[in-house]
Amino acid sequence: MSEKDLNTLFDEAFANAQLIPQESVPQDMQLVLYGLYKQASSESTSRIHYQNPQDLRNAFKLNAWMQVKHLTANEAKEKYIEIINDLLKERNL
Repeated sequence: MSEKDLNTLFDEAFANAQLIPQESVPQDMQLVLYGLYKQASSESTSRIHYQNPQDLRNAFKLNAWMQVKHLTANEAKEKYIEIINDLLKERNL
């Protein structure tokens, strides 16, 4: 698959993700998707800084991203697309 095709599919998956009710996706899966999205669309995790280090929500988000930092951007896009497509099928969307 060409990178252009992958980017198009990734953009479509991101748009389709907005159709899935957030409350229907378990929080751990939301974090996985967040991490994959950030890895797919960001250059480096070294730029991350938070205003409040006590912020638990951001700590979980950072951890989700760190869990997938070993993936290339294209690998993260592929996994993100796969999960979104599976969620759409489960919900018949």
